[in-house]
Amino acid sequence: MDTVFVASQNPVKLHATRSAFLHMFPGTEFVLKGSSMPSGVAEQPMSSDATLRGATNRARRAAESEIADYWVGIEGGIEDTAEGMTAFAWVVVRTQSEVGRGRTASFFLPPRVAELVRGGMELGDADDVVFVRENSKQSEGAIGLLTGNALDRTRLYEQAVIAALIPFKNPNLFSVKTDSESASVG
Repeated sequence: MDTVFVASQNPVKLHATRSAFLHMFPGTEFVLKGSSMPSGVAEQPMSSDATLRGATNRARRAAESEIADYWVGIEGGIEDTAEGMTAFAWVVVRTQSEVGRGRTASFFLPPRVAELVRGGMELGDADDVVFVRENSKQSEGAIGLLTGNALDRTRLYEQAVIAALIPFKNPNLFSVKTDSESASVG
């Protein structure tokens, strides 16, 4: 039985990871554990690079502190573009010898949410203000609020975890080592 350690206690990230592993490796039994790990980036990463660095750092710190077969770091972020502010997440999955990365789809945030984030508020808190919610980042998230749950945060993250697992599902096609190249991201 393989142990999967998620560098978070957020139920959205735990459920997304469990579902992704079960889809990618049917018939394999997994024990899922989770604990918060520091990202080493701002509470609200403001670029794709910072968001990837946060996910990488979380997975690496988990590998340094917990015994497991897989370590998963998930980091949500935003990026301001000429067209508006987008939201997305990066996922990094590590083993002792390999690393895989996946990113969610990006979507645009409403101007009022973007304004609050630019003012220093985290996306989840800004969503709660605009949508009059409480702790939405541990349930449907911005994507769920904006789509009426046609797509929620768990399913959005699940796709990125699946994408990050591609090298592990196809080891004969990939050789993505956890060497200094991947460590230099953090």
